Amino acid sequence: MKKTFWLAGMVALLLGCQPAEKKEEKIIEKEIVKMDNALRHVVLFKFKDEASEEDVQKVVDAFMALPDKIDEIKAIEWGTNNSPEGLDQGFTHCFFLTFASEEDRDAYLPHPDHKEFGSILRPHLDKVLVVDYWAKR
Repeated sequence: MKKTFWLAGMVALLLGCQPAEKKEEKIIEKEIVKMDNALRHVVLFKFKDEASEEDVQKVVDAFMALPDKIDEIKAIEWGTNNSPEGLDQGFTHCFFLTFASEEDRDAYLPHPDHKEFGSILRPHLDKVLVVDYWAKR
């Protein structure tokens, strides 16, 4: 009986040491960009009332595919508004991109894949707000 408990304890210990399954992350970082040296590009979307959930998801998927197509994007993340303040003015989706330089951002803006994304977005977009800034501490 003592051996059974010892064996069961060893099996439990070994199972507990197995690596955890990796979860898909919503943040894509190509390389680490220091906070002091990062140009942030914040994009907020307000979608038309008639835009369906499927339409909006197509926009999100297309935006999140851009880092694989545009090398100048160093990192990207996104989320939907959940502020309780009621000051969102109808903007629901925020995309947060990181560039290493203004030149990288300036190459991204007219990039053919960014323009193609615009053609996916435009039919569903009511308003967009963009703010760029150099991160400071």
